[in-house]
Amino acid sequence: MLGLLFGATGFLLNHRAVMKIPAAQLEASDIELALPVERPQDAKAMAAWLRTELKINREPQKISTEPAKQVVWAGQPVQQPALWKVDFHAPQFAYNAEYWVGNSFVSVKRQDANAFAFLVRLHKGVGMSKAWILLADSLAGALVLLSVTGVLLWTKMRGSRLALAGIVGTSSLLALLFILQSI
Repeated sequence: MLGLLFGATGFLLNHRAVMKIPAAQLEASDIELALPVERPQDAKAMAAWLRTELKINREPQKISTEPAKQVVWAGQPVQQPALWKVDFHAPQFAYNAEYWVGNSFVSVKRQDANAFAFLVRLHKGVGMSKAWILLADSLAGALVLLSVTGVLLWTKMRGSRLALAGIVGTSSLLALLFILQSI
């Protein structure tokens, strides 16, 4: 069943423009959360506070910080505070939080996936565990193995290894040409 899911979503992704399939959409909403009196001391502490405050049952996908720096604003040098970012991802949602150090609030953007976006995010492994990614890689490896053994069996039935070399060579050349055209 999972192989069918990966095949169907891959087909839909590959042909979404030609078949005019409605796009995978993430509906966004923004909020600003007031920080507690005792503010988080770093981005990791802010991520833990956000998990509790927003009732998110997973670890953050990404925590990043940008140090304070001097920037030019309207021709004047201005000291820009440090920026902390925390991202939580799952197939059905995404939270992106930004905090400029010194503010009394955190800006949070929530994105909810529609049905097609949910399937696309499952296909891509967004917010999924290592076990899911291992399963997806296993399916991909099985398809490669199935293709190679299928070609080997087909050429053996026809009696010539030359046909195999021709098919593999032509396929490789065409793949290389398609890749070069898309760059």
